[in-house]
Amino acid sequence: MLVTTSSIPTHEAGPRRQRKVTTRAVNDLAVVRTIYEAMETADIALLFALMDPTCVIVQDDRLPWGGRHVGHDGLANFGLCLRAHIHSTVTTSALFEADGDVIQVGRTSGVTVHSKTPFDIDEVHRWTIRRGRAVAAHFSIDTPAMLRALESIDRID
Repeated sequence: MLVTTSSIPTHEAGPRRQRKVTTRAVNDLAVVRTIYEAMETADIALLFALMDPTCVIVQDDRLPWGGRHVGHDGLANFGLCLRAHIHSTVTTSALFEADGDVIQVGRTSGVTVHSKTPFDIDEVHRWTIRRGRAVAAHFSIDTPAMLRALESIDRID
C-alpha cells in the first residue's frame, strides 16, 4: 500500500477539542490501515478482531458478491463469495478522514477466477470506525468494468 504518515493531518497547536478530533482520526486511519494489512496477509483472526460483530458491508448488488452483509457471518460470506469470483490486490493511493469516516481511494487489480481475465479498476472504500472497530464499510468500484471482466466467463466456457 502506498500510504505514508505524512498524509495524516496533525495539529500541533490549537484548541484542545481540535487535537482530540485529530487523535481520533489518526487512530481511525491506523485501524483501516491494519484492516488492509490483515486482508493482504490473510490474517483472518485479526480481520475479525477489527470488524465489529454487528458490522455492515455494502457493495453494488449487481456484483456476485455484492449486496448488504451484516455481522461476522456476513463478512465471511462476502469474503468467500468475492474469492470465488476474483483474485485481487488493492493498491491505495489515498487514505484520509472526512465527515467522521475514513476514505480509501485506489485500484483493485487481479484476475477473474474462472476465465483468468485480468482487470485493473478504480475503487473507493468508505469505512466507519467506532471504538477501534469497523462498524460499516461501503465498497465502490467501477462496477461496469468488473462486470465486463466477469462476463468473459461465458466466452471461455
